[in-house]
Amino acid sequence: MTYDIILAGVGGQGVLSLATIIARAAMADGLEVRQSEVHGMSQRGGGVQAHMRISDGPIYSDLIPSGCADMILSMEPLEALRYLSFLKPGGVVVTASTPFVNIPDYPEIETVLSSIRSLPAHRIVDAEAIAREAGNAKAVNMALIGAAVSSLPVSEKAVAESVKDIFAKKDPRVVEANMKAMKLGEKS
Repeated sequence: MTYDIILAGVGGQGVLSLATIIARAAMADGLEVRQSEVHGMSQRGGGVQAHMRISDGPIYSDLIPSGCADMILSMEPLEALRYLSFLKPGGVVVTASTPFVNIPDYPEIETVLSSIRSLPAHRIVDAEAIAREAGNAKAVNMALIGAAVSSLPVSEKAVAESVKDIFAKKDPRVVEANMKAMKLGEKS
């Protein structure tokens, strides 16, 4: 089994935290993980992406070939579209619905969302609303992990433990809000 994920977003949205949580969960489940990050101009609101490969056997490359990704997990809908050439037939796109308008000619959001809706397997999540409901507006990425977890080759338990571990040094309310966001994301 090999499962390839493109994680995408804009600098500061938590893409690399998503990658860390999924990677830790996969390792806890006894799987191999390889990851390659491309930060771009992340500090200036530019694109951030990571290639993540999960397998029950050896992985020989960090990078996912075009047309081979099982999932695109995106913090922002236009960034999801940017990496569609990596998605394999039958692959799934999980994305937040709220745009991060960082360019002057950002397309109409409904046009972007319609393009995603035209894909055979997609999940568009109002992750910002879920994060607010969970009590932490910064937990958008946790809402997306929740929305994606049923498609990932890792156990929900391992993902939950990974989330708890990542935020363990913070206030317990932060851990609780992130866990709540993940659970609400699963139900979205």
